[in-house]
Amino acid sequence: MERFKNYQFYYSLTGNKNQPIILLLHGFAGNNQDFSSVISLLSHKYCCLAVDLPGHGKTRVIGDESCYNMSNTAQALIDLLDDLQIDKCLLLGYSMGGRLALYMTLHFPERFEKVVLESASPGLKSEKERSHRLQSDLQLAQKLENSNIKDFILNWYDRPLWKSLKKSPKFDQLIETRLANNPLELAKSLRNLGTGNQPSLWKKLTQNQIPLLLLAGEDDEKFTTINAEMASLCAAANLAIIPKAGHNIHFENIDQFGSVVRQFYA
Repeated sequence: MERFKNYQFYYSLTGNKNQPIILLLHGFAGNNQDFSSVISLLSHKYCCLAVDLPGHGKTRVIGDESCYNMSNTAQALIDLLDDLQIDKCLLLGYSMGGRLALYMTLHFPERFEKVVLESASPGLKSEKERSHRLQSDLQLAQKLENSNIKDFILNWYDRPLWKSLKKSPKFDQLIETRLANNPLELAKSLRNLGTGNQPSLWKKLTQNQIPLLLLAGEDDEKFTTINAEMASLCAAANLAIIPKAGHNIHFENIDQFGSVVRQFYA
């Protein structure tokens, strides 16, 4: 565990630090263990740094709620890399962690060699869309604070986005890991790092020159559409549609996920 100003980051570091390093950022309600199967596939050639993001797992935030927003979280992760003496690394982010990874790529391009974005987006384009989504995020955060966390998590995964994920034999196991989170901390993350509070990255994406691999599951219609548009706007981006997977590709089709990621990083 490392301490910077307002953060006590909890992380796992797996593999030989003399090998290329991958920073892995999980999705909402997850933690560093979400990538255990990915790390098993990659750690013989890469050193994998998987972090619990603010509001999740065992990371502790000592500052106010602004510490959970995208710009402050991104800077804190750069501080963590500095503390670990990691000047440049590879980056992989999933869903919420993918949105954060894209922000970090666009604001700290000198720190990342290649970036994988799994089921991610540059946020919402218009102020109206962001305002509407923020209201929705605030209402969800309030529900999270005032209801049973198990009920909230089950309702969260009851949306169409997770239809294919729910068919997985390991789905119940995934739910159990989600229940280990602190609901009050998760609510802070949802309010501040949710899509509604995220600055739009669409315009900045067009200027990006860092190689990007955009991954979307074939059963995730919403994010295949978003990522196709991202790829059309950014010359440095390549899109791969992964079969037999929805929004959580690394959970639903780990073999194909590992294969395309290894190929890209190599």
